[in-house]
Amino acid sequence: MSAKKQEMWIKIIKDGPYRVTGGLPLYEQLIVTDEAGHTQELIDKKEYPPQETYMLCRCGASKKKPFCDGTHREIGFDGSETADRKSYLEKAEIFEGPELKLTDAHEFCDHSRFCLRAGGIRDLIQKSDDPEARQSAIEEATICPSGRLVLWDKKTGESFEKEFEPSLVLVHDKQKGCEGPIWVRGGVPIESADGGMYESRNRVTLCRCGKSENKPYCDGSHWMDSQQKLNFRKKWGLDGI
Repeated sequence: MSAKKQEMWIKIIKDGPYRVTGGLPLYEQLIVTDEAGHTQELIDKKEYPPQETYMLCRCGASKKKPFCDGTHREIGFDGSETADRKSYLEKAEIFEGPELKLTDAHEFCDHSRFCLRAGGIRDLIQKSDDPEARQSAIEEATICPSGRLVLWDKKTGESFEKEFEPSLVLVHDKQKGCEGPIWVRGGVPIESADGGMYESRNRVTLCRCGKSENKPYCDGSHWMDSQQKLNFRKKWGLDGI
């Protein structure tokens, strides 16, 4: 790990914003869909001027989004962190196909819906001895911003991951007409308000609407309430995925 990367840090302020240090680049990206309406990729929308330190809104009510303006104090924001701090692999279920293995920690799901294209990633890994299905599965897993899904090559034991420079992306969900999570890329350390550390991973998504039931992680609450999330999971068979 480089000295510069070690300086990059996200600190969660108790019932307040995310304090970002180390000059972490900040971008906006837009979710785009294919002709069938399935989410397919993220494209660049904006790059913010570099700052060594900045505060990102976590309550969802700032008038200066994405930056904090102190509104969390006025509205009595409860930013209690409820996420389990076990490692990803301790939480993940395992699903296997002929050539690919999928690990899935569903509590990380931000409902970006990249795993539903071409019949869904579960179906694709079952056909992973077909080159086209294998490639589609890899594409879906590696673009999953939340890191809920990780795909593994059964022959080599290696995971498929894109190489990201440490950076933050504000996701805009055009299809749902709302702002999505903060996509944290490249293993940026995340420190809890109590001083503990979350597992550093190549891909995670943090809540920025204030509604997640799995803070600090996004759980899709920016566009769905609890019942809608339940119905969505049942419709697409995602309770185990």
